[in-house]
Amino acid sequence: MSATGQEEASPLDTALPEHPARRDALGNFCFYFHFLMMGYIVLGWTAPWRSALIFYLAFLPGVIGQWQLNRNTCVLNNLESLLRTGAWRNPGNREEGAWLHTIVTDATGIAITKFQLDVVMYAVMASIWGLGWWHLAGWRI
Repeated sequence: MSATGQEEASPLDTALPEHPARRDALGNFCFYFHFLMMGYIVLGWTAPWRSALIFYLAFLPGVIGQWQLNRNTCVLNNLESLLRTGAWRNPGNREEGAWLHTIVTDATGIAITKFQLDVVMYAVMASIWGLGWWHLAGWRI
């Protein structure tokens, strides 16, 4: 307590916005669909069916390819921008081209650069893609 009898705000209290922005239905759909896709990317290599593994092994390079061709932006973010603004790109959308970076920095407070996150992300994706090939070949972990 301070000398005035009022409690002092902690640094965490002053760092958080008083009224955080809420997502609308489209924003929620896109946000959680991204999580669904991320879950599939991380766990898809465990699929028990050969056809599902083959699809997964084509899907991962497809995801990376569309990022590279689309200036590190996910087509899902572009579709959201197109629906909201009528334009393929929306500079006002901080998640466009930085969805995972936004999640990591907001959740942890770690000031990681996009390059650092890309190195980790591509290493993880290469590893799980390798696990998918390993699983397809019949090897068990």
